[in-house]
Amino acid sequence: MSATVLKPPAPLRFDRPSVFLAGSIEMGAAAPWQDEVTAALGELDVLVLNPRRDAWDSSWAQRIDNPQFREQVEWELEAQERASVIAMYFDPNTRAPITLLELGLFARGGRLIVCCPEGYWRKGNVDVVAARYGIARAESLDALIVATRGRLAAQPGSSTKG
Repeated sequence: MSATVLKPPAPLRFDRPSVFLAGSIEMGAAAPWQDEVTAALGELDVLVLNPRRDAWDSSWAQRIDNPQFREQVEWELEAQERASVIAMYFDPNTRAPITLLELGLFARGGRLIVCCPEGYWRKGNVDVVAARYGIARAESLDALIVATRGRLAAQPGSSTKG
């Protein structure tokens, strides 16, 4: 078996351990780190929930009454609410305000693993929140991948080999 990747607007289904890839997406500023994580999880029997929509249109108004925008945000929220693990990466070349919002939303859920490298503009805030709420931290993207693999392998019913 291998990983199945879902991106919005694909219907969400949860039939095996899952990971939501939360973090920097800013086009042109953020590296496509989601691709690296997805590739590293590729041989595992997991569901990878990647919010980096293939057909994103930056001209969409970011308003609740815009159906495409609302669909994107609701897909991301539901995916994070239901995911077994949330792997969160703060790219130092970005601001990632939505990722900061998501950190606040899911800080108490026990499913977050956060990677916030030196150079991220609000690293201190991220580190304090992570320490206060017992959020697992990874010092690099590679360490985030290792921690995510371990957390997925520990999920009930997992056939993942670490």
